[in-house]
Amino acid sequence: MGETRVKALLINAIDEAMAQSGQLASDQIRKYEADALVDSGAVRSVIPTHVTQQLGLGIRGQRMAEYADGRKEAVGVTGPVIINIDGRDTLEEALILGDEVLIGQTVLGKLDLIVDCNNGRVMPNPAHPDQPVTKVK
Repeated sequence: MGETRVKALLINAIDEAMAQSGQLASDQIRKYEADALVDSGAVRSVIPTHVTQQLGLGIRGQRMAEYADGRKEAVGVTGPVIINIDGRDTLEEALILGDEVLIGQTVLGKLDLIVDCNNGRVMPNPAHPDQPVTKVK
């Protein structure tokens, strides 16, 4: 089993909202296409500083991040970013750290995507192949 990667389109959600209201031309929405690492062991998604800057995302504050080796560190958290994978999208805030885009459990869950580790791919939940379904109780 190797690592799982996926093409993810990251979009500045504030730019998109401004374009929808006519305050910004749609061709000026800041976007970033990433070959993202999928980490089903990580809860939150991660965006490196250079991508945050390219997207023009604000920093909302700080959150405590715990690394796999047990270290803890306060890191920045982005303003709203849209993450689109295979035509499914969700609004998210991400931790700012590292050197690559990492997709965590919250995005996978909201997009109703399953990680197929044996084949190194992400796929729609077979119970909902056409669109994501969110469970509510």
